[in-house]
Amino acid sequence: MSRLLLVEDEEQLRELLEMNLEMEGYEVVTASDGKKAFKLFSEQHFDLIVLDIMLPEMDGLAVCEQIRLRNKEVPIIFLTAKDTTGERVEGLKKGGDDYLTKPFDLEELMIRIQNLLRRSSNSRQTAEFDSFRIGEHTVNFKTYEAQSNNGPITLTQKEAMLLKLLIDRKNEVVSRNQILQVVWGYDVYPSTRTIDNFLLSFRKYFEPDPKNPRHFISIRGIGYKFVDS
Repeated sequence: MSRLLLVEDEEQLRELLEMNLEMEGYEVVTASDGKKAFKLFSEQHFDLIVLDIMLPEMDGLAVCEQIRLRNKEVPIIFLTAKDTTGERVEGLKKGGDDYLTKPFDLEELMIRIQNLLRRSSNSRQTAEFDSFRIGEHTVNFKTYEAQSNNGPITLTQKEAMLLKLLIDRKNEVVSRNQILQVVWGYDVYPSTRTIDNFLLSFRKYFEPDPKNPRHFISIRGIGYKFVDS
């Protein structure tokens, strides 16, 4: 099931869109202003964002710009009451993937969402990998086997899942809540220390100098990042 973030300040329209998207089988999380939308995006994983441009607190263009600093892949479709070429161009420049002017046909929105999700899914499948090289070391995600500073090792399932998540989103900050959702599924609530210990293990396995990490970086108060350098 695809998870959508729907950002719309008009309550009636937001509720109508939420109901129709859920009827189409999507899991929908809603926000009525830009600041809340960006907070939700920072804490959770979404497969697509439906983003109104005229929003309180922070407008949709600013939200899109901030999202693109962290994630260049998630599809974003803008909704706007203004039908001007300049605003469409500005939205695309900020990183939007599609653009729909109010009032719009619900069926057209659904088709556009389906197309963006299909394109995004095909892109992810093309980018999937069974093995990955970290510096001089190789990790096999099918067998959980890796070459490390200490020779051959076998990763635990959680280690492999977290490592693959960080590599999938290389050079992007992954929040603790995103890690919880993808790796632990919210069934267990590990402490920040637990996730830090995973990062310490990865450094011992793969970093040339574990005390001065180049690949596995902790971002205080935000999350963690894998840097492929």
